[in-house]
Amino acid sequence: MELFRSTNIDWLGKKWYFLGFSLIFSVAGVFSLLFWHHLPMGVDFKGGTQVRVEFAQTPNEDHIRQAMDRAGIHDARIQRISDPSGHAANKVIIALPESSATDAAHDAGRQSVENALKTNYHDSGFSIEQVEIVGPTAGKQLQKQALLATLYSLIGMLIYLWFRFELIYGVAAVVAVFHDTLITVGAFSLTNQEITLTVIAALLTLIGYSMNDTIVVFDRIRENLASSRRESLADVVNRSINQTLSRTVIASGLTFLTVLSLYLFGGEVLHGFSFALVIGILIGTYSSIAVAAPMLVAYQEWRIKRGKVASLPAGKKAKA
Repeated sequence: MELFRSTNIDWLGKKWYFLGFSLIFSVAGVFSLLFWHHLPMGVDFKGGTQVRVEFAQTPNEDHIRQAMDRAGIHDARIQRISDPSGHAANKVIIALPESSATDAAHDAGRQSVENALKTNYHDSGFSIEQVEIVGPTAGKQLQKQALLATLYSLIGMLIYLWFRFELIYGVAAVVAVFHDTLITVGAFSLTNQEITLTVIAALLTLIGYSMNDTIVVFDRIRENLASSRRESLADVVNRSINQTLSRTVIASGLTFLTVLSLYLFGGEVLHGFSFALVIGILIGTYSSIAVAAPMLVAYQEWRIKRGKVASLPAGKKAKA
């Protein structure tokens, strides 16, 4: 199936628009990470106690917060949640600050919340649905493991593309994936949504998805380089992107509709996971065209300025 035939869009001619778009969202995310909301980590990483409570009637968040304060639980975060249909539910998440959970007595936070609710509500007025407790030591270990998992995946992909194509292809792909990850994490910071283990799983998923999309474009560039030696690299890159445009739109479009449905109707548990995929698929598809491919042309222009070989190597052919 082919949506676009004889497409002749000058993608590289719009590189400055692409650069401006990437800079705006990247810089906004970095500023939020450094100065505004910072990196909003969930209980999985920073440690603490998170209690999910369902009330018999629509809860008043200010009343719950006052009940926590009277019980000596200060700076508790009260968050209303919705049911899968998107309607308001009589449920809240009460997240205690990090200091309220220690390795020795991390169950004290849960008991404190329960006692505070019993004091201000009848036993039949609420029910505790779920409790998540993570000690600070375990949280730091999970932070390290999540960072290493992301780093190892990038290094592994760089090595694969180095042998499969050429080093510059691998560098361009990894830079594009880092660009995608930065913007996605920045979106979490800008919207002040917590990053949990499920979000890390989504980030690793979008790294693989974005890399796969980039490899499709790179493979077509390599094929066209081998058959069009006299054509400029910019023309080859533009033609390659146009030739793979139908595949990109169909694959990314269907995947995007799936994760968008998951985001809209998947409920609170999958909210962070699906939000990361919605942002990541959009940015990952964009970066394959607007970040990774133009880097090959920029690399060639840099070599020309240094008086080296102008043509980009077509890379190693795949084994049958």
